[in-house]
Amino acid sequence: MKELSSGRRLKAIFGGSIGNLVEWYDWYAYSAFAIYFSASFFPEGNPTVQLLNTAGIFALGFLMRPLGGYIFGRIADRIGRKQSMTLSVLLMSLGSLLIALTPTYQTIGVMAPVLLLTARLLQGLSVGGEYGVSATYLSEMATKNHRGFYSSFQYVTLIGGQLLALAIQLVLQKLLLSDTQLHEWGWRIPFVFGAILSIVALYLRKNLDETKAFENQKENQSGKKGTIKELLKHPKAVVTVIGLTLGGTLAFYTYTTYMQKFLVNTVQMSKEQSTLMSFFTLFIFACLQPLFGALSDRIGRRPLLIGFGILGTICTVPLLSTLSHTTSQWQAFFLLMAALIIVSGYTSINAVVKAELFPAEVRALGVGLPYALTVAVFGGSAEYIALWLKERQYESYYYWYITCCIFISLMVYVFMKDTKEHSKLNQEDN
Repeated sequence: MKELSSGRRLKAIFGGSIGNLVEWYDWYAYSAFAIYFSASFFPEGNPTVQLLNTAGIFALGFLMRPLGGYIFGRIADRIGRKQSMTLSVLLMSLGSLLIALTPTYQTIGVMAPVLLLTARLLQGLSVGGEYGVSATYLSEMATKNHRGFYSSFQYVTLIGGQLLALAIQLVLQKLLLSDTQLHEWGWRIPFVFGAILSIVALYLRKNLDETKAFENQKENQSGKKGTIKELLKHPKAVVTVIGLTLGGTLAFYTYTTYMQKFLVNTVQMSKEQSTLMSFFTLFIFACLQPLFGALSDRIGRRPLLIGFGILGTICTVPLLSTLSHTTSQWQAFFLLMAALIIVSGYTSINAVVKAELFPAEVRALGVGLPYALTVAVFGGSAEYIALWLKERQYESYYYWYITCCIFISLMVYVFMKDTKEHSKLNQEDN
């Protein structure tokens, strides 16, 4: 395959990243607007219980992610990265449209939460495939000396999707709709918007170049590519993906997805204050990702992971305990920002680390499936466990739960090789 020009390479990275942003916007819009639509799908009662039910469906959506990681990873390894990413964004669009159009519980009874669950399962299937394939695509498109930097844009756009959901929420809250209107029907707007954005992403992805790594091995081992049997020939890499993901994904979902509810339910901020706080901290968090990614290109991936593991183990309980009792918005901002800086040691480079562990013929499946399994168990359940413990007056137990998971990941970081120097992608470049 002819070497891509710098312009086409940047276009491919941009196109892959923007598609990723749209996918994750659709995924996060559910969490961002759950505080408004939870009462529309479940009977009236305790607001925390309604959020708990909504978080339960959020967690069930995560259970589809391993299946999505398998299906779309297999497609990417056998047919192509581009085709797999195009199909996943189409499925996400369908899920968003279904949420936007589903009548309330008061209108159709139990069918309302059933349809909400169906839509969330479709979105879980889509986003389960998106992570592994886009991580593979961006890592393969990047040049050897800048893989950490370019691959970090996966989390820039992943966080960007959440920022876009929060930005739309702020506009609706502050400028366009009253609180009553948002609860009654305004929460549907972001899901309609997401379905439209998905069509834009579909167009962008149809015009992407395929990666050199996939094209070079396209005719080889055609019967073995993207299979579980082939994946299991790399058990150490699979276990490494699970171990390095465990603590990172739990910390990430706590400080991003769940944090908006934590600020309202525990810190006693208003919904508008919580949204504004989440928006600004996440914006800075997104800007940090390329800086950490570029740093990993200079000093290696392992030092950043170990830094996250040590600081996460030591600081999680003090940070969350202090945050839960603060009455100052500025103090809350700096505490949350400190937590997100620590987590950046994981988020900025975890995608490229996983891609560097596997050969091309099983890379998308190897990155996507073990990651999706781990996220389904630990990331998807984060909100539910946190709310469940809060309901039973044991909220601080959740802080220790995060700490233990990060410590387990730290042990993996300490004993693994630095993938920057021992990368399967480097071998393919030679």
